[in-house]
Amino acid sequence: MDDDALNRRQQAGIDITREAGTLALRHFEAFGSLAIEKKGHQDLVSEADREVELAVRAALAEAFPDDSIVGEEHAPTEGASGWTWVIDPIDGTANFVRGIPAWTVVLACVQGGRTRVGIIHDPVHDETHHAREGGGAFLDDVPVRCAPDARLTDGSVGVGFSGRTRAEDVARLIDGLLAEGGVFLRNASGALSLAYVSSGRLLGYAESHMNAWDCLAGQLLVAEAGGMIEAQDADVMIRDGGRVVVGARGVFADLVRLADASFGA
Repeated sequence: MDDDALNRRQQAGIDITREAGTLALRHFEAFGSLAIEKKGHQDLVSEADREVELAVRAALAEAFPDDSIVGEEHAPTEGASGWTWVIDPIDGTANFVRGIPAWTVVLACVQGGRTRVGIIHDPVHDETHHAREGGGAFLDDVPVRCAPDARLTDGSVGVGFSGRTRAEDVARLIDGLLAEGGVFLRNASGALSLAYVSSGRLLGYAESHMNAWDCLAGQLLVAEAGGMIEAQDADVMIRDGGRVVVGARGVFADLVRLADASFGA
């Protein structure tokens, strides 16, 4: 029964996320006319964010009426099933509203403090990274793996920065990474960066604080792709958010060490 519930939620989540991506892409292609609100430093929301989240919520409520729903832009919806959906309608809004093609629609499903399903859809490039617990990670229909046998000098590490992050901590992390021969990438979409770790495009990712809707799906993707993540309770992340460090097996310990020195353990 549990496998059936997982499979149904994974497939429905993929379908819903792709449909939401089509809606978001229509807004993106008309980005110059979007109504935009500034919630805080480096924290924007557009009419597209709200509309896409409402569409995802409606589709989830129809498919799984007893599941709870938590989203970035609207109040939580309580359910009795023990399953909770976590939505980021557009991760990378700062890119989205400026016409930069680096943003995603993100959906995770949590049960018992564990992320059971994770989906990160990139509508611009029509790529969907997805995973379910114990089922491996995929880019569309192709299995993916984190970069095998990689070291810090073998590629780029994603570094996150937001209004919840102290600039000096990020600078310390970047200095440490560069001192060890690494290079960094900030693409302003943490979820997209986490997806790229799972498919070997990035070696790892570190950010001192992320909200659950930004990171739960990507953390599951990395774990199911053979990478390493810091142990966290998904329900606690939904409530409080927290530090995120993930990486291929050959770089994870180094990234944790650098993050400890930069952000604190």
